[in-house]
Amino acid sequence: MTADGSKFPEQVLQPRGDATGALASDDRFAAGLRGFGPLGILAILVILAGNSVRAPLSAVLVLVWAWRSRTPWREIGYLRPRNWIASVAIGIVFGCAFKFLMKAMVMPLLGAGPINHAFHYLAGNRAALPGAVYTMIVVAGFGEETVFRGYLFERFGKLLGHGDAAKTLTVLVTAAWFGLAHYSVQGLAGAGQATITGLVFGAIFAITGRIWMLMVAHAAFDLTALAIIYWNLETKVAQLVFR
Repeated sequence: MTADGSKFPEQVLQPRGDATGALASDDRFAAGLRGFGPLGILAILVILAGNSVRAPLSAVLVLVWAWRSRTPWREIGYLRPRNWIASVAIGIVFGCAFKFLMKAMVMPLLGAGPINHAFHYLAGNRAALPGAVYTMIVVAGFGEETVFRGYLFERFGKLLGHGDAAKTLTVLVTAAWFGLAHYSVQGLAGAGQATITGLVFGAIFAITGRIWMLMVAHAAFDLTALAIIYWNLETKVAQLVFR
């Protein structure tokens, strides 16, 4: 004690034993979530299981995981764009143009039919539009990009490293995974389109490490597909180049 009865500075600053133990326990829990031990694997399984519901549950779980594991947001691509307006504009233009390219050239070359039968019920179906728009912006744009680009790239990066070979393998594996995730609903053609999309989006993410433009591009891609289907333009667009 000092002359006036106050504690010495080191006594004030020294944390109590129970507080130190709590901090150490919290650090171990966060490290476990980031690792590939039982806790880390359980976190991966829980996050991926969220894809079974028609909501961006997996993406929300990714954000919870990043916060609780103390993973920097930049490691899942959540970096603030240098220019928000430019990122949104580029995403919209790129997403729309990419969808037209896929529909008019790539898919016909792969032998896909002009009609997407899995979503043809949306043609002229005004009542289904709100749900479809929500799915394509929130579930696909935000949800799928957060999981398949942000989260899986972070996990594979920790597991394989960040060299060129590791990034290439990550792009290939996540693109194939993305394609398989679309097979049950959209069949072989949809899986093929999703795989190509995963390759393109994955390559961009591997190079830039930024996810916001890709979220916008993904939503624009799907909304363009919705517009083509809704106005019954699938056959016309699919036959613009090859008849």
